[in-house]
Amino acid sequence: MWRRSLSTTALTDKKWDALVIGGGHNGLVAAAYLARSGLSVAVLERRHIIGGAAVTEEIIPGFKFSRCSYLQSLLRPSIISELELGRHGLKLLKRNPSSFTPCLDGRYLLLGSDKKLNHSEISKFSLRDAEAYPRYENQVESFCKFIDPLLDSSTPETLQGDSSFSSRMKNKLHKSDFWAHFMRRSLSLGQKEMVDFMDFLVAPASKVLNNWFETDVLKATLATDAVIGTVSSVHASGSGYVLLHHMMGETDGDKGIWSYVEGGMGSISQAIGRAASEAGATIVTNAEVSELIIEDSGTVNGVLLSDGTQVRSSVVLSNATPYKTFMELVPKSILPDEFASAISNTDYSSATTKINVAVDKLPKFKCCKLGDPSSGPQHVGTIHIGSESMEDIDSACQDAVNGLPSRRPVIEMTIPSVLDKTISPPGKHVINLFVQYTPYKPFDGSWEDPAYRESFAQRCFTLIDEYAPGFSSSVIGYDMLTPPDLEREIGLTGGNIFHGAMGLDSLFLMRPVKGWSNYKTPLRGLYLCGSGSHPGGGVMGAPGRNSARVVIQDIKTF
Repeated sequence: MWRRSLSTTALTDKKWDALVIGGGHNGLVAAAYLARSGLSVAVLERRHIIGGAAVTEEIIPGFKFSRCSYLQSLLRPSIISELELGRHGLKLLKRNPSSFTPCLDGRYLLLGSDKKLNHSEISKFSLRDAEAYPRYENQVESFCKFIDPLLDSSTPETLQGDSSFSSRMKNKLHKSDFWAHFMRRSLSLGQKEMVDFMDFLVAPASKVLNNWFETDVLKATLATDAVIGTVSSVHASGSGYVLLHHMMGETDGDKGIWSYVEGGMGSISQAIGRAASEAGATIVTNAEVSELIIEDSGTVNGVLLSDGTQVRSSVVLSNATPYKTFMELVPKSILPDEFASAISNTDYSSATTKINVAVDKLPKFKCCKLGDPSSGPQHVGTIHIGSESMEDIDSACQDAVNGLPSRRPVIEMTIPSVLDKTISPPGKHVINLFVQYTPYKPFDGSWEDPAYRESFAQRCFTLIDEYAPGFSSSVIGYDMLTPPDLEREIGLTGGNIFHGAMGLDSLFLMRPVKGWSNYKTPLRGLYLCGSGSHPGGGVMGAPGRNSARVVIQDIKTF
């Protein structure tokens, strides 16, 4: 289907229509759409395996880990349908219930798609909150519907540089149509709901949730989605948008439902890769791009591989982070100073660590005895450890602000092997721990120190022991990716899982930087197609699809 290595002659015997740097899911999506339009396309992936952060790897024999990303919801329905990913092997496993939050006082909270379950569970803490929760969900769904069309289209960006009369007219028509459509949707939403929407976007998540609910454990369970992958506190302005971003998805038409993927998250990338290959794209692994080839005119016409091979193409799409693309692959002093400064000053910080654990038994939570001894509803969804209140989350964040890994980390635990029997030996399980907050450069040690790393991993396991005694003794082995590891191994600048912060100053017309939100760049022939471009991070595929459509349109006018 794709080749781990390809002869130099096979890559260099022609000029490709398009090269894609990076075989992450967005790069593969872009390649699939480009190839389907009839273009000759090659994807160049640095690692031995495609997928980027959406990858499955067997780090411990018999245990297949979703090594970075670990849940699916955001992948655009249009991509699943148009690329026929189901036919190419994609199988989603819905989770119900979707979350479980154990408490040290012996209580717990289960939430899911079952409205009766939600009412019953929340009522244990507050009848008022149980009545408010469906209204909260309805409001969030309304806001997501409002944003949804923005995800599948390029931004109404001003044309850059010299353009033909035809291009200028098309751009004006696109912008006029976009803003007219946006205004119609705003009017249909109504002034009150529009004001509520803006408040949700710019407010701290804590303010949003405090206005809706009184129960600490409910607010904390919801608030984790507002800080996932960030260095921010739940009290940070704009964290409401991150909360909303993680509620925009669906599984098989069910809104807001997150799922496991059979075979791990790499199965998404493999399915997209098959669709791209079927359309005619060539996918090459172990092919690291070291530099872009740029003509004296400032036009990109290919790449230089780390082994010295030159590969020529009419256009290049980069699925690397904006920093990697412009600060490391573009030769010095070529980019406009203002643009280069904006890219280098973008926030790529991260406080995320992923720990993939192989265990010989399921954790037993002392707060409940649900289901049979093998598994129960508490094992199916996301298990929130160490975040019984928003102040718990904020305290963990403040440790990282002070340069220290959180003393009591915020942990999202998932156990995909409860539903997916293909990823672990019988009777044993795969556990994902998404951990915050861990600074890139801690003041009290180094992530390069094995003892320091082991100490933090044990801190996480010991915290889990407080809720599920004996968890530590069940660990067979683990794989840990700190922010520097995510940068070095996966290519995520600063370890940021979104290719750059998702603050309000870094979205829509401001992503990756102001004036360059339409996937184009100051270098003619070079485009972005990764999460650092609109509409942002997560296993969404929208940047790849949108970018490919822009490239196809541009090639027609070259």
